[in-house]
Amino acid sequence: MAETEDVWLSLRPQEPLLTQCCGSGCKPCVFDIYERELKRWKRAKAKGDQSLLSQRNESKQNDLQLIGAEKWSAFQIECVEQQTADTCLYRFQLPSGCHLGLTVGQHIVARGIVSGLEVQRAYTPVSPVDAEGYFEVLIKIYEDGLMSQYVKTWKEWDTVCWRGPFGGFSYKQNQNEQLLLFASGTGIAPMVPLLQYIIANEEDETFVTLVGCFRTFQDIYMKPRLQELAAYWNVKMLFVLSQEQDLETLPWSYREKSYRGRVNGDMVKDFVNSCRRKPFVVVCGSITFNKDVLNYLNRIGFSEDLCFMF
Repeated sequence: MAETEDVWLSLRPQEPLLTQCCGSGCKPCVFDIYERELKRWKRAKAKGDQSLLSQRNESKQNDLQLIGAEKWSAFQIECVEQQTADTCLYRFQLPSGCHLGLTVGQHIVARGIVSGLEVQRAYTPVSPVDAEGYFEVLIKIYEDGLMSQYVKTWKEWDTVCWRGPFGGFSYKQNQNEQLLLFASGTGIAPMVPLLQYIIANEEDETFVTLVGCFRTFQDIYMKPRLQELAAYWNVKMLFVLSQEQDLETLPWSYREKSYRGRVNGDMVKDFVNSCRRKPFVVVCGSITFNKDVLNYLNRIGFSEDLCFMF
């Protein structure tokens, strides 16, 4: 009897560590998966039937998917492109003709081992949602970040495990005449595929203004890509540079669309007033940045149903 009990204890699912949760509100979270597996284990143990532990309801289609919310898939790094001193663009290889199957604004989760601990973090691919044969993620390295210690070791042809997708922005063509996007730092990530999605659809006539907030001109990520997007008739690109000393030193194509300082209430009001129509606002950045922008919007009468925060 004791031997049987030991067998069941060995089959009991292991509760995740806090470091294994990326903190991005994924559904299912690793703790959701654990609770579901624990219930299955308890039910199987009560009936003395180990076969109940297997997942029978997974469809054959799920087995063919490149990535899933409850399974880890390994992809190789095809190339690493330095963006700034602490941020790189990583391109991962997919089988020829295949894509991840994400929708606009969805993120995926990477897994790594740091000092014996499993760590998970969420990243939004900056590649088009229908990109075939690859996907790209923009990642900033934080000196004291656990996941950053793992990411710093990445080099070409290393393999990284991912799961997802999660979240997303419920976008429909022409649902809003005008979008106003506020992005701070790597918060630009979900905005890029959204813009790519809009301009790729000839029937989508949504006007978009993107306000990218960075420390200096040198800190602006993916400049060539943003310039290409800004060339479209319905896209307007603006930059707020908090630590730039002199806008006159910027390339001429950036001078008229750049502002010095941090985003404030007057700026937000001006950006809203410069839109052709009252915009639907999308915000992505640090907790402080998101809170500040939403407060400025509230002051000029924007209700929650006119805003979305990644």
